[in-house]
Amino acid sequence: MAAMDPRSNDRPVLDMTPDGEFRGPTPRPTSWLDRLLVRLGGIAALIAFVAAGIVVAGIAIVFFAIALPVALVAGVIAFGSLWWRARRAGVDLRPFVAGMRRPRA
Repeated sequence: MAAMDPRSNDRPVLDMTPDGEFRGPTPRPTSWLDRLLVRLGGIAALIAFVAAGIVVAGIAIVFFAIALPVALVAGVIAFGSLWWRARRAGVDLRPFVAGMRRPRA
């Protein structure tokens, strides 16, 4: 009856030891080509990770290279605006000297 069932080849085979443990499938023998391809795949993955890190670092440098002039221009505009408003209000913008005052006796 099982030979007539078309799905009988799709079912997994469960192999049990006398101790009641299940055995996994027997590993296929590896050849020199398999070992070489595994080593090449590992090296290629390492190179891909390093390249991705370099790309991310490059994107960060480009972002900061674009953001720095924008921040400088915004700072100059803000300083100019504050300077103009203080000048119109008659406030002197000389830097102040911080120090302790002695209490008068």
